[in-house]
Amino acid sequence: MKYPYMQFHLVHRLVLVALSGSLLAFAGCSTLPLVVEERDSGPSKPLSVDHIPEPVPRYEPRTRAGNYSPYTVLGKTYHVMDNPDGYRERGVASWYGNKFHGRRTSNGEIYDMYAVTAAHKTLPIPSYVRVTNLANNRSIIVRVNDRGPFHGDRIIDLSYTAARKLGYANAGTAHVTVEYIDPKKYAITQPGYTVPVNDTVIDGVAPAPTPVDAGGYQLPEGTFLQVGAFGSLQSAQAMQQKINALTYYPVIILRPGEVKAYKDKFYRVQIGPIDNNLALITIQDKVIKANLPEPHVVNRTQ
Repeated sequence: MKYPYMQFHLVHRLVLVALSGSLLAFAGCSTLPLVVEERDSGPSKPLSVDHIPEPVPRYEPRTRAGNYSPYTVLGKTYHVMDNPDGYRERGVASWYGNKFHGRRTSNGEIYDMYAVTAAHKTLPIPSYVRVTNLANNRSIIVRVNDRGPFHGDRIIDLSYTAARKLGYANAGTAHVTVEYIDPKKYAITQPGYTVPVNDTVIDGVAPAPTPVDAGGYQLPEGTFLQVGAFGSLQSAQAMQQKINALTYYPVIILRPGEVKAYKDKFYRVQIGPIDNNLALITIQDKVIKANLPEPHVVNRTQ
């Protein structure tokens, strides 16, 4: 394949069919063969994303995968920016989730809807931008690692988690401002932060992202998911049995008085300890899909 992973995605996305590694565009045809529109969704029940950090802008060399320029989608040609310094744009943002969770992004990484990432049509991959929701003035930094959206007037497609952080996941779209962040300039404001000066383009697929980029960063020691607190041991044991069928992580029952921080007489069912954020969110989603109480994060060292 000449251009591996030149896959383009969008929310309510057009799914484009690739043949022999070349991107096909069907604009200009009287019909639109092999082009369909997919609806997208997030987790079965909204999860807390407050503990998921934003990526820290850092120098990353461009890869050839994901940065082929120019390229054409549905009859329109796009040119990847050589120098995005000063880029600032106002427009509509959308988001994408389950339909593409676990699939390859344009530069060969694995799309993780629980990470704070984005797709953009012309920014270099990877790059970092600040996105501000003009309706509520919320602002976050996201890492661009995909191409899109190729739909109407949308200028950027955020991951599910990024959209949740900006407060528009339920609405589907939001009016935003997108501003490019130069990692080298950003680094100046960060004590002890250094960046390489080599701008070499690397052939092939991007290296695996660091844990914080992938959403798989380490959690603090003593992180558990609590499924419920019960007045009787029998009820707690029944819940423990149900949870054991959903995860390989330990499912424990804390008896009254076992942990000093808990001064009541309830039996608590907790999963863990869990050391990885991605595992934590995956377990949360499994429990919710099983129609069991939504687990919440607790931190304890005892």
